[in-house]
Amino acid sequence: MGNYLLGSYSARLDKSGRLKIPQKFRAAIEEQYGKELFITSLTDQAVQIYPLPVWNKLTGVTDKGLFHLKPRVKNFMRRVNRNGTYYEIDSKGRVLLSQTLQEKVRLQCEVEVIGLNNHLEVWNKDILNETLEQNPLTDEDLEQIADLTPKGEGE
Repeated sequence: MGNYLLGSYSARLDKSGRLKIPQKFRAAIEEQYGKELFITSLTDQAVQIYPLPVWNKLTGVTDKGLFHLKPRVKNFMRRVNRNGTYYEIDSKGRVLLSQTLQEKVRLQCEVEVIGLNNHLEVWNKDILNETLEQNPLTDEDLEQIADLTPKGEGE
């Protein structure tokens, strides 16, 4: 079943913009995927940290056929690569978040690192709290999520 990136941890950016990945997340990433990462922002609300194999699987469609000619695919790839960078977890478990990404998502010293099964999100704590308050889960949301569960699971 593998190690999933689950839960949430508070963390700090150092003066250079490096984030020490919470130990449980780091261990799961390195054990299952290695140290190579792709760091970007898809929505300008948070920084996404993808283990490189996860990122390659997510975006691998662009190297098959003529998908790279599709305007939406090109726009997506331009955006994530303009803001993104390849990075390798250093010996102290840190990754560098570029100044551009820090400014774009308004990261400050104190951040929240959230596990989303196969990648991480890094949020400004105040913006995360505001976003969660403005978008509470509804019964309709929960029903749609339940519909995503493959038959036989969760019953």
